[in-house]
Amino acid sequence: MGEGGPAGAIGLTGSRFLAPWRGIIGDPALLVAVAVLWALLALFVVFPLAELIQRAFVDQGHVTLAPVAAVLSDENHRASFFNSLFLAASVGVLGTALGFQFALTAVRGGLGRYWLTCLDAAALLPLVSPPFTTSISIIFSFGPRGFISHDLLGLANVSPYGYWSTALAETLTYFPIAYLTLRPILAAIDPNLEEMASSLGSSRWRTFRTVTLPLAVPGFANAFLLLFAASLADFATPLILAGNSLPVLPTQAYLQITGMFDFKGGAALSLVLLVPAAAVFLLQRYWVGRRVYVTVTGKVGQRSRSRTLAPWAAHLLAIGCLLFSALIVYFYALLLWASLVKAFGANNSFTLSHYRVIFTEGLPAIRDTLIIAAIGMPLGGLYGVLVGYLIARRRFPGQRAMELVAMINYALPGTIVGIGYLIAFNDPPLALTGGVLIIIACYIFRYSPTGIRATVALLQQIDRSIEEASSSLGAGSGETFRRVTLPLIAPAFFAGLGVVFIRSMTAISATIFLVSISWTLITVRILENMTELSLGPAAAFSVFVIVAVFVVVAVLSAVLARLRTPAAGAAARSFLGG
Repeated sequence: MGEGGPAGAIGLTGSRFLAPWRGIIGDPALLVAVAVLWALLALFVVFPLAELIQRAFVDQGHVTLAPVAAVLSDENHRASFFNSLFLAASVGVLGTALGFQFALTAVRGGLGRYWLTCLDAAALLPLVSPPFTTSISIIFSFGPRGFISHDLLGLANVSPYGYWSTALAETLTYFPIAYLTLRPILAAIDPNLEEMASSLGSSRWRTFRTVTLPLAVPGFANAFLLLFAASLADFATPLILAGNSLPVLPTQAYLQITGMFDFKGGAALSLVLLVPAAAVFLLQRYWVGRRVYVTVTGKVGQRSRSRTLAPWAAHLLAIGCLLFSALIVYFYALLLWASLVKAFGANNSFTLSHYRVIFTEGLPAIRDTLIIAAIGMPLGGLYGVLVGYLIARRRFPGQRAMELVAMINYALPGTIVGIGYLIAFNDPPLALTGGVLIIIACYIFRYSPTGIRATVALLQQIDRSIEEASSSLGAGSGETFRRVTLPLIAPAFFAGLGVVFIRSMTAISATIFLVSISWTLITVRILENMTELSLGPAAAFSVFVIVAVFVVVAVLSAVLARLRTPAAGAAARSFLGG
C-alpha cells in the first residue's frame, strides 16, 4: 500500500507521537533535567496540593463534603466568606481605578522625566516593603494617639480598626500591581487611532470613552483579577486592622490551624478561597475573550503625537497622583520617624533603642531571613531559567503539563500554599516543617514563575540559529545551554534573583505556617510586634527590610545595566512587577 494509505497515515501519526521521545532519549542531559524537575514539581507543587484536597474532602477513606458543609453552615465562617468577597471586590475596584489614574498620567500626562521618576518611586514603594507596612502607618496616623487624629484634629477615642482602614491599607499596598499591568497596555495603544477619531469630529471625552477605554479592557480585567486575588489571600492586614468587626477567611483559616490545631477545618476554609478566585478568573477570561483588542498590526507608519487628554484633565490627573504619592511618602516617612522616637505619640524624643532591639533580640530573625534569601536567590533564578528554557526551546513528553504545574503555586493564594505545605510536610517520612529547607522550597516554587515567564519571553526574541550553530559544531545540549543560551538570557536569571529576594524579605502569607523556634522571618517578627503593640521595633524592622531590598535591587540593576542587553531594562522592572 502506498504512503498515502492507512499504513502511511498510521506511520505518520506514530512518528509524530515518537518525535518528542526520540529527542529526550537521545539527549541524556535533557532526560536528566526533565526527570529532576518533574521530581521537584511533584514533591513541592503537586503533593502539597493533593494532600490539602485529601485532608479537606476525604474522611476515613471515603470522599465527603462534610468539612466544606460545616464551614458553610457556620454563621461566623459564612460572614467571613462574604466579608472576604466584599473586601476583595472593593480593593479590586479601588486599586484598579487608582492604578489606571497613575498609568494614564504616566503615559498620556506629558510628565517630564523627573516627575515621572518621582511618580514611579512613590507608586512602587509599597511593593518593596512588607504587605502590612501601611497598616502600621495607619495606626500611627489614626490611632488614639495618632498624628492626624490626635495631634492635628484633637480627636479622642478614635479607632483605626475596621473595614475602611483595612480597605485603604490593602488598596495602597496592591494598587502598584494595577499600575504595572495597565501602563504598558496604555503605552501600546496607537495614538493614531485616537487621532482618527478626533479628525472625524469626536470630542476628547468621547474618544477616550469609545476608543481608549475599550482598548484597555484586558488591562482592567487582569488588574482587577490580580488585586482581587491578592486581597483575598491577605491575612496579615486584616489580622492587624480588621479586628473582630470584620473577620475574613484567611485569618479564620490561620486561627483555625494555629489556635485550634484543626487541620481539616483549616484546609476546608482555605479551599473555599479558591471558589471566588476561580469564578473571577473565568469571568475575566469570558469578558476579555468576547472582543478583539489588537492595535499593534505590524504596519509601519508615523505615530501621532497628539494627546487624548485635554491640558486641564492632564493637570487634574497629575494633581490627584501627586496627592496619593504624597500620602504614600507620608506613611513611609511616619514609619521612619516612629522607628527613631521612644514612643510615638507619647514620647517623641530621639532614640536608636528600637534599632538596638532588632539588632540584638531580633538578630536571629534578620540572620535567618538573609540566609534564606541568599540561598533561595540563586536556586530560584536557576530554576526559573531552566524551566523557561525547556518550555520554550526543547520538545519532550509532558512539556505543556510542566508549564502548567510550574505556575500553580504562583496562581494559588499564599494561604493555600502555606497550609498545603504544612499538611504535606508535617509528618514522617517528610517531616520538613520547622526547618530551613521547606521555607526555601516554598519561596522558590511560589515566586520563581516570574523568572520562568521572563525566560520564555526573552527566548521568543532570540533566533534559534544561534544555538543550532553551537550544536552543529559538536557541542552537547548542556554545553550549549551553559555557554550560549544562559549568557543570552542572563536578564531573566537576574529578574528571578530579584523577585525571589524581594519576596523572601517581604512575604508572609505562605511562610507564616512554616516558621519555628529554629527558623523565623523578619515579617513574622513584625507581625508579632504588632499584635504585642511593640510598634517601635515593628517600624524599625520594616525600615530595615525596605533598605535591604533597595540595596539588593540597586546592585542587581547595576549588574543588568553592564550586560547592555535589550531586555535588561524589562528584566529590571520585573523585579518589582513580579
